[in-house]
Amino acid sequence: MDVDNDLVDQSLLQQFSCLGTTDKDELVKQLQKLAGDNINATTASFFLDMNNWNLQAAVCSYFDIETPFKLPSMVLVRDETTEANSTVPPNTIFQKVWRIQNNGDESWPSGCCLQFTGGTLMQCAEQIRAPPLPPSSSTELCLQMISPSEPGIF
Repeated sequence: MDVDNDLVDQSLLQQFSCLGTTDKDELVKQLQKLAGDNINATTASFFLDMNNWNLQAAVCSYFDIETPFKLPSMVLVRDETTEANSTVPPNTIFQKVWRIQNNGDESWPSGCCLQFTGGTLMQCAEQIRAPPLPPSSSTELCLQMISPSEPGIF
């Protein structure tokens, strides 16, 4: 192994990443405990073997493939303000309106929301709840905002 030139044996690194318990029966039990009643010993063994008996990787693989739930899906139909144009003077209260549509195959559960993730917050709520929407339905979400004190593009 030549550490200076980063020629580390990949199989050795793989073995280190799988350290922990080596009792395969115990790993199967742990995966069954984490996944609940939805997984039998044969399926747990399959996912563990597929991931070199790494419990964390097996759990991730199982839930990626076997989860019965689909994530809500959305498309932005329209993004507008209540003003005739999208120019708002500094320190001005304005209404922001988004028309969104459920473009998925399943109804949205209650508790879905639009979440602020970056940019300028504009003195408003960080999230706005969306109503449960059936597939192909749309709704408008409105939020009162205050434009930043400095002019610019936001």
